[in-house]
Amino acid sequence: MSKIIRTRKPSVLPFYAMALVFLVLCAVLPVYKLWALLAALGGAFVAFGAAQKVCPPRVVEHEVPFHPGVEDEAAMLTDIQQKLDTLHTLTAQLPDPQLSAAMPRMEKAGRSIVEAVEANPEKAKQVRRFANYYLPDAVNVLQQYAKLAKQGVRGENAAAIRTEVEHNAASIATAFENQLDALYAAESMDLSAAITVLQNMLKGQGLSK
Repeated sequence: MSKIIRTRKPSVLPFYAMALVFLVLCAVLPVYKLWALLAALGGAFVAFGAAQKVCPPRVVEHEVPFHPGVEDEAAMLTDIQQKLDTLHTLTAQLPDPQLSAAMPRMEKAGRSIVEAVEANPEKAKQVRRFANYYLPDAVNVLQQYAKLAKQGVRGENAAAIRTEVEHNAASIATAFENQLDALYAAESMDLSAAITVLQNMLKGQGLSK
């Protein structure tokens, strides 16, 4: 993830113009007199202002890595919790058996994801796509489904939407659970390596076959 930083880089030409005009005026005016010195300085500043209009500062763009801070993570987790609360409310509103089985799984996985990030904030970057796309899209689809069910909308299009949501609810729940499982991939590898080392040590000491 990155962001664009824009900075204004002033041109050096106005400074050269100011210095040049000042030197020229100093050469032709009796700058040992106060009025002449002030005139030379005034002319130099006028030249500087005119050169700035001709050569304005350049806007330079730099792409730099963006590392979300604690506030960003807290806002993300709060947003996830709010959407999970919405999901919980929808679960009570939709008596469909397939949804009744899948939606609690979604919520449980989502709550566990929040707990995992709270315990290990470095995992926050791993769940941003879940927080920004997967969860909001799932909640939005289920809200539309609930709206159709509440209004008692009939017809082929409404029926097709209901059927698609019902058939894919379990897949969405599984995707949420896979997202949770992915957060522990590193720990799982470390544990597996530790077990392997322990087994080899036991075998080396003749304590295991």
